[in-house]
Amino acid sequence: MAAVFDIELHDVDQEQHEDSEDDAIEIGERRFNVVCSFLCRYMHTLTEDVETVAISEQNVNGGRERAGPEDFELCKVIGKGGYGKVFQVRKTTGNDRGTIFAMKVLRKASIIRNQKDTAHTKAERNILEAVKHPFIVDLIYAFQTGGKLYLILEYMCGGELFHHLNDEGVFLEDTACFYLCEIILALQHLHLQGIIYRDLKPENILLDAEGHIKLTDFGLCKEHVKEGTVTHTFCGTIEYMAPEILTRSGHGKAVDWWSLGTLLYDMLTGSPPFTSNNRKITIEKILKSKVFLPQFLTPDARDLLRKLLKRQVPHRLGSAPSDAEQIKSHPFFKHIHWDDVISRKLVPPFKPTLTSEDDVSQFDKRFTTTLPIDSPAECTLSESANQVFQGFTYVAPSILEDNFKPRVIDGRNSRKISMGEFTLVSSNNYPAPQITQVPNNR
Repeated sequence: MAAVFDIELHDVDQEQHEDSEDDAIEIGERRFNVVCSFLCRYMHTLTEDVETVAISEQNVNGGRERAGPEDFELCKVIGKGGYGKVFQVRKTTGNDRGTIFAMKVLRKASIIRNQKDTAHTKAERNILEAVKHPFIVDLIYAFQTGGKLYLILEYMCGGELFHHLNDEGVFLEDTACFYLCEIILALQHLHLQGIIYRDLKPENILLDAEGHIKLTDFGLCKEHVKEGTVTHTFCGTIEYMAPEILTRSGHGKAVDWWSLGTLLYDMLTGSPPFTSNNRKITIEKILKSKVFLPQFLTPDARDLLRKLLKRQVPHRLGSAPSDAEQIKSHPFFKHIHWDDVISRKLVPPFKPTLTSEDDVSQFDKRFTTTLPIDSPAECTLSESANQVFQGFTYVAPSILEDNFKPRVIDGRNSRKISMGEFTLVSSNNYPAPQITQVPNNR
């Protein structure tokens, strides 16, 4: 508890103070001892009615204890990637026992071979901890073993948007508009935090039980991007990559708006605007070909696509400092109330049909029918190599967020405490004592 002490010692030799060259006041030993004695007695009175709370795992981590692989039962495989698998898991211990989560497992040996992969993995974990938003997946736990990294995320039982787009072939414009609105707000939030997403595609957009979206997979994000600065990493999925990434001429937040235009085109026509069976030809098309805009699209949809898929970054919608606000004000969204979007009040066009909380019917059967085994790591890193992943462990909610607050049992009334030559004045809630000398009437 901080307090400000104003000490007025009127009987100090005023003339001596004014003539001194030092910025200090000398007081006698007796008076110094009196002041110290008073302060000690006063601080004792403050602690009389304060409850002492011992720090423990329960009050610091809000009831969530640290976790490890042994605390989760593997249920199904729901995804695979270059560095590991994604499992549906059930927590078997602790206050959240029985809760279904998604567990992303990454092999350290594969990641640490490349410095950029290591940086991207650490960035993903940091971003997931720092960024909280209705349309971004939540990180619940993070931990590691000698050979693997584990991210425990909320389970999105609605599966990937890719799965539903595959089933439908194309979306109606109203359906595409719904998904686009929630994606725009997620990207806007990331941009405001200085983060470029750089991997927007249907596979990285998940649906919850109600049909709302959440972005996932932050492994290619770039942190700490200031307005007007660029980065040069070549990353992403070719069909969704902006021209400035392909040419390595330097890119900023506007690459996410190119990807948004590509995603919208994919949803409305059944495929991205520039595709080929040959990677090199796909890149050539992205850099040089014109965008074909089908006549069955409404004028507003065609106009939005045309403006999002501008190769010259300054001409691209969303490239201005106002970022997403430029896009949100486009006529394609003229019927949208953005406050309703962020409040999740819009009715999703598709609600997953689920039979239980651990239903995996919305995920690809190529994954869900395989045996869920967290294979042993090929090797265990040395202690020095493991230092790269120091600080990876995380437990949500954040420490001291809600559950560890000092409590005062009984507030004091305003009163004066007399101590010989000095009087202490304290208030009810925030004692900020002032010490003034009481006139000696003797």
